[in-house]
Amino acid sequence: MADLSLDLVLLQLFTGVALGAVFVVLAVGLSLIFGLLTVVNFAHGALYMVGAYVAVWLIGLTGSFWLCLGAVPIAVGALGLVVERTLVRPLYGRGIDYPLLLTYGLALVLVEVVRMIFGTEGLPFAMPRALRGAVSLGFGHFPVYRLFVMAVAAVVLLGLWLFIERTSWGLVIRAGARDPEIVRVLGVDVSRVWLVVFGLGTGLAGLAGILAAPMRGVSPEMGVPVLVEGFVVTVVGGMGSIPGAVVAGLLVGVVVAMTSLVAPGMAEVAMFGLMALVLLVRPQGLFGRAGLMG
Repeated sequence: MADLSLDLVLLQLFTGVALGAVFVVLAVGLSLIFGLLTVVNFAHGALYMVGAYVAVWLIGLTGSFWLCLGAVPIAVGALGLVVERTLVRPLYGRGIDYPLLLTYGLALVLVEVVRMIFGTEGLPFAMPRALRGAVSLGFGHFPVYRLFVMAVAAVVLLGLWLFIERTSWGLVIRAGARDPEIVRVLGVDVSRVWLVVFGLGTGLAGLAGILAAPMRGVSPEMGVPVLVEGFVVTVVGGMGSIPGAVVAGLLVGVVVAMTSLVAPGMAEVAMFGLMALVLLVRPQGLFGRAGLMG
């Protein structure tokens, strides 16, 4: 076991927050889609992977990480719009199982398409030059890129909150999440709202993919473990709860990081232990509503 000085613990805490920031961006997209559409999107991890590969391709064309940071969520979100319009929409109202099976199959297709285009081996993803190195936080040096990931996640969450709480579209989304039938009666085209929400959620998956790529690498299978992590975060926070996804994402990141400090072999198991503990105390998750899956 490492010598647990205060400086080391604080550095590991920041590492956990940086890891949690990626979990948050990913899980907020999952929660957004489930909260309004009641769709368990099993393709979310594959769309995360697609985001990373789109970034690899765009950087090869432009050489600009900053361009990719804006273009990748738009591209993956646009793919999400097509998926919702052509594949998911016909399954609304047919139970939760049909969209789940469809998105699971879509995930397999996306992985195979990426393998055919880019090959089965992983690809390198260089750290942006401006974000290399480390800065002193007073208790140790911390990678600049991880601070950047934390900042991007904070900006995204602020933007999402402003969109949902301060715009007419956000008002419709909140109303639709509570009672879509009332929204229909008021003359709102709910299908357009669903389309926007699905595109926004998948765009967040693509953003998480490009943010994680310099830290985790890029491979066709990279979406599998992160899908599991995303669902752990979503279940801990409460299915469909955006505040729950934020709190749980940071909590899971910190738990994994702190466990790896004292028992590295148990780091991945720790998040499942946290999930089991939360479900024993609150079966609906920290911020979830009882009976949501019923």
